[in-house]
Amino acid sequence: MVSIPPLGAVRVFEAAARLGNFTRAAEELGTTQAAVSYQIKVIEERVGAPLFARKGRGVELTELGQLIAPQVTSAFEKLHEAFRAARSDNEMMLTVSAPSTFATNWLSSRIGDFQLARPDLAVRLRVSDALTEFDRGEIDVAIRGAPAPWPGLEADFLMRMPFTPLASPGFLAGHPPVKTVDDLLALPRLSPGDGWWRLWLESVLGDQPGDSPPSVQLESQVLQGQAAIAGHGVAVLSPPMWQRAIDAGQLVQPIKRIAYWRNSFWLVYPTHRKRQRKVAAFRTWLLAEVAASLHDDPFGALVPPPA
Repeated sequence: MVSIPPLGAVRVFEAAARLGNFTRAAEELGTTQAAVSYQIKVIEERVGAPLFARKGRGVELTELGQLIAPQVTSAFEKLHEAFRAARSDNEMMLTVSAPSTFATNWLSSRIGDFQLARPDLAVRLRVSDALTEFDRGEIDVAIRGAPAPWPGLEADFLMRMPFTPLASPGFLAGHPPVKTVDDLLALPRLSPGDGWWRLWLESVLGDQPGDSPPSVQLESQVLQGQAAIAGHGVAVLSPPMWQRAIDAGQLVQPIKRIAYWRNSFWLVYPTHRKRQRKVAAFRTWLLAEVAASLHDDPFGALVPPPA
């Protein structure tokens, strides 16, 4: 079996066969006539027979060359079509990576609006708390929590992560009025060992109170918020992630004190994707949607973190 010659040599043969001239083939490929002649020689040595014959100032295909050339041209046309299709698919597909809380509580209920605004784009949302490996080419943009932008990536500030205790009005109505932090601590708390409870109490009291009574332990903000809406206790949550529940009166803030997590949410993407139309469209939509979702921003989420 004759092995396939190097692809670069095959490409030179295709151009020379189609144009009938080594000089014109060199011009098309951005190389020299000598380089074209060398690559043709490589192929002829591989097949064991000449593929071109001199004719005046040009060349013409031998009988063997005439047999091979149409099949080689057809193969390159199929390759071009495959890559055109791949490029078209890539331009029409936007893949977004987002952490679980942001994806579930904020983005998933809004991403359909972007789809309606841009029906030419298909949107794929990948939920992951892991750092995005952009060099693998699978993700176009990512939403991530971090104290500051990552070096080497374009980053747009979305919002800070304020957090505060939230509970359902029905739950609070079934207990004594909450006027002080001590009143709040006397209520059943959801996941009292959560780090956000500790940080919030430290910001309000300056220290951490003693052991809390046994309580329901939930491992995610999504579960804690749903349990709070269901009236199972007070949860410490990030209001922007529960803004719709707050607007609907499902959650209220018993103590008007807010703390901030060290991370903020950022939209990040490689610099070379900045000018892609699909990325620019999503960026414009997302920044506007974040601002609209927080109304007059009572929790200070739109205030950029200190440098």
